[in-house]
Amino acid sequence: MIRDTHQLNALIKDVRSFVRERWHPLEDEIDRTGDIPEALVDELRRKGYFGWSIPEAYGGLGLTAEELVLCAMELSQASVALRARVGTNTGIGSEALVADGTEEQKSRWLPRMARGELTGCLALTEPDAGSEATNIQTTARREGDHFILNGTKRFITNAPLADVFTVIARTQEGTRGNTGLTAFFVERGEGLRTGAPYRKMGQAGSPVSDVHFEDCRVPASHIIGGREGVGFQTVMKVLNKQRMHLAALCTGPAIRMLDLAMAHTSARQQFGQPVASFQLVQGMIADCRTEIFAARSMILEAARARDRGEDVALTASMCKYFASEMCGRVADRCVQMFGGSGYIADFSPIERYYRDVRLFRLYEGTSQIHQLNIAKLALRERAGESK
Repeated sequence: MIRDTHQLNALIKDVRSFVRERWHPLEDEIDRTGDIPEALVDELRRKGYFGWSIPEAYGGLGLTAEELVLCAMELSQASVALRARVGTNTGIGSEALVADGTEEQKSRWLPRMARGELTGCLALTEPDAGSEATNIQTTARREGDHFILNGTKRFITNAPLADVFTVIARTQEGTRGNTGLTAFFVERGEGLRTGAPYRKMGQAGSPVSDVHFEDCRVPASHIIGGREGVGFQTVMKVLNKQRMHLAALCTGPAIRMLDLAMAHTSARQQFGQPVASFQLVQGMIADCRTEIFAARSMILEAARARDRGEDVALTASMCKYFASEMCGRVADRCVQMFGGSGYIADFSPIERYYRDVRLFRLYEGTSQIHQLNIAKLALRERAGESK
């Protein structure tokens, strides 16, 4: 659902210009230092990029799902650090409040997140709760009008710089699985400690670390929606939307890598002709372009369905699975098209993109988990139709 085509086109044009003119020239420096210049973050704040999917009533742009994925495909034609810096606020960092927060909670935090004054993140994964996301060990014990949180979260994007955390903890002792889980919105403070940023394969400039809760006192009023025991339902609402968003964020880098590969193979001469004129290279270009088109088409259809109010649990999972795997295949082909230059950082950015996009197949559900989820939902759908 596109509400105002002219307004959306203007936003996409602005994103495209920012990515190419402001971000691309800094990518190598950010890869070396791991830091995004604060002046650039301030520019993102002024442009409203932190509030894309936060409702207009709370200072955001209130983008529909279709508008969000179209903008995400433009924003992500850059190193992953760019979309990661704003992406948690436009996705997993704010979506739990948007979906299930009380009016008081939304009014308190969402305007500051939309302005980029607060950076949010989702603290779900734990050392023993990854693919088995319901195996949450972090506890929240009631003590008067507060809860005392203890436990450790792992692989949390933006944790080292986050101000607010959506946290899933077990409030009912003795429960297992998705029962007894509650979603809290926790401000950084005493009892909440983030670890040093990990050393990673790629995605420099996007800090990730552990989050430790050590007798962390959280007011009961910070339970998202004010309801205990429904935290897993809240996080699934977040993930169903975010999987489409992430699929779009997988598609942008694929577009960028193919553009770089086509420019390189068109300019490089071998055997007296451009490398792009060789049919085996053209085959790789055709495969990349076709898969990018397929991913984009899937994502837009799923986003439109969500905007219509339809259940997108199955289609969102298919989008994330296909787009992340597609991006990996495109990355591999593009390194091949660059030849030796694709392996050497001194000669091209392709090796950096290759490292950056590898994580797409792991976070927010590995490809294998999505395969299981897709099959489960497809079989459930068939069983319902046959009754």
